[in-house]
Amino acid sequence: MARLAQILMIIGALNWLLIGLFEWDLVTAIFGGEVVRDSSLISRIIYGIVGLAGLYGISFLFRDRVST
Repeated sequence: MARLAQILMIIGALNWLLIGLFEWDLVTAIFGGEVVRDSSLISRIIYGIVGLAGLYGISFLFRDRVST
């Protein structure tokens, strides 16, 4: 269950990265609605940082789990 939650968080973060870089919303493109968002520069920077954190989070999916 934790792995599924992590995958969903990464997908969300990558969507935010697309919004931050290109003002384009992948989830809205898939499920319908207006895909282009007008955002301020500061919000786009924050979206980009969250998206980069999501890219970094992908590496955690492939690390060995250590159980104690």
